[in-house]
Amino acid sequence: MSEIQVRIPEKISWLLSKPKRIKIAVGGRGSGKSLGVGDIMLMLCDHGERICCTREFQNSIDDSVHETLKQEIDRLGVGGMTVTNNNINSSSGGEIFYKGLARNITSLKSLAGVNRLWIEEGESVSESSLKVLTPSVRSGASQDGDPPEIWITMNRNSRQDAIAKKYLARAETKLAECGYYEDDLIMVVEVNYQDNPWFPPELEQERLDDLENLSREEYDHIWGGEYNETVENAIIKKAWFDAAIDAHEKLGFKANGAVVTTFDPADEGNDSKGIAVRKGMVYHYVGEIDAKDGNEACDIATQRAINENTDLFVWDGDGMGALLRRQVGEAFEGIKCDLRMYRGSNEVDDKDAVYEGINALGNKDKPKTNRETFYNKRAQYYMKLADRFYKTWLAVEKGKYINPDELISICSDIPLIDKLRSECCRIPRKQNPTGKIQLMSKEEMKRRYDIESPGMADCLAMGEEMPAMRVDDKELEFESLWD
Repeated sequence: MSEIQVRIPEKISWLLSKPKRIKIAVGGRGSGKSLGVGDIMLMLCDHGERICCTREFQNSIDDSVHETLKQEIDRLGVGGMTVTNNNINSSSGGEIFYKGLARNITSLKSLAGVNRLWIEEGESVSESSLKVLTPSVRSGASQDGDPPEIWITMNRNSRQDAIAKKYLARAETKLAECGYYEDDLIMVVEVNYQDNPWFPPELEQERLDDLENLSREEYDHIWGGEYNETVENAIIKKAWFDAAIDAHEKLGFKANGAVVTTFDPADEGNDSKGIAVRKGMVYHYVGEIDAKDGNEACDIATQRAINENTDLFVWDGDGMGALLRRQVGEAFEGIKCDLRMYRGSNEVDDKDAVYEGINALGNKDKPKTNRETFYNKRAQYYMKLADRFYKTWLAVEKGKYINPDELISICSDIPLIDKLRSECCRIPRKQNPTGKIQLMSKEEMKRRYDIESPGMADCLAMGEEMPAMRVDDKELEFESLWD
């Protein structure tokens, strides 16, 4: 067997330190993770291992890493390897072959007996593929008794991607601290362009150009390996959301005011059922309700609202939520609490009032009203929410004084805060023929961006409902004396 002189970034080499069922190299462009892992796979093949290279979408061999591995064999001058149009064979008995996942999921059951499986572009792997994939890679070929390993190279895309949810979520805190995480099942390394001693000068030129011309969010996603928390035409920026985390502590205002609880029962059984609770404009609880259906979720939400001593309970009445009116009313029977069914498909509130937010239309001499600005109530309320986030960013990052009642604060101890960020920063506008502000429907978001129903973000938007003004009974008695 020939000796392979490989170039592997040090952090990638950590993955060779011990056996582990799942090994992941994650990071941004120019990190050398794909070439480094590719060289490792060639080395292992040269030592007799049988390796399957796969990705979610592979219509032909041209979509695989086959060409990259061929070029590496030539660069390294590896002997004893035969390259065909479809695989690589070593004189040692090793083999590298390729499979796509999305359209050949049943064929994965033939993977018993491989020593290693390498998933490239792991951020694209679907939950259905992952469920079939991992049990299919099982013992059979290993000579040293170690179970076969699954290696994954990937960039971060959404926190809702299958591998991000199943494996990366538990690792992120440690990765941010030291670039390494392991437990009994997985080993993860964070690797970026700074970790690649062979980072080429042409990529450095491209990086510097992106640093100057891209938004910070885009640059950090491409080169810093961070999650893509936004989409094209998103109405809330990641920087705005981050500024709002514990904004009440940063700016020194307290959670004063009415308690408002909002609930999204979801239209489909698999959609997330969101709930949020704010006191004043400080959200101390935002989460998802695990329930078999909307009725059970409604019982949980109303009980939470009652326990929070809620002044206003709002639920989404578009879709199945319209059927919950009686259930909500019975839950709050005898309890002093305003009940309001929100319908985003309705016409806007305060039709003739002038809208003066960040996306105001018209000019100072002829401003546009809410009726002229927004397509429907959903667009209006989400833009109210966006205005709050923007003003909070101005106050926190730019030091501008803004009335705290116009701000928003998200408590940092909310367990699902990362998912909440993703939901809030992935609500896109769409073109409207009249120029009004219109948002993509949930169906369009799913079809175009594969974004699941944003139940928690919807709850924040519904949270723009304001409690009814109350007049104290004694004031009424006093006023009546003057009738």
